[in-house]
Amino acid sequence: MTRSVAIPLPEIQLRFSRSSGPGGQHAQRTESRVEALFDVEASSALTPAQKRRVVAKAGAVLRAVAQDERSQWRNRELATERLVETLREALRVERPRRATRPTAASRERRLEEKRRRSRAKRLRRLPSDE
Repeated sequence: MTRSVAIPLPEIQLRFSRSSGPGGQHAQRTESRVEALFDVEASSALTPAQKRRVVAKAGAVLRAVAQDERSQWRNRELATERLVETLREALRVERPRRATRPTAASRERRLEEKRRRSRAKRLRRLPSDE
């Protein structure tokens, strides 16, 4: 999955149900919709710090659904890929933002734009009776 984390397949629970959408031959019988569930708290592959990060960002149980394809096998692959992508995104550590000051040129552009808007609005006013 990532360089530091590999999720064992037995920790991913798969549930199958009938897919939504229009029917056809065999469509009301096959359970091609796949829901992949991953219990973060019960996982042995994640460290406690990783578990805290994932629970804070994505919740205690990660869930991914696939019903795009007609084949249950393909939907199983898609659901697992989506689950892995969700987990990868939740594990990503964001760099802290450093506060920066606006440049002199950007400040000048902002003030010039304010002057231009002010002039345009002033020209729309009715003339005064002086």
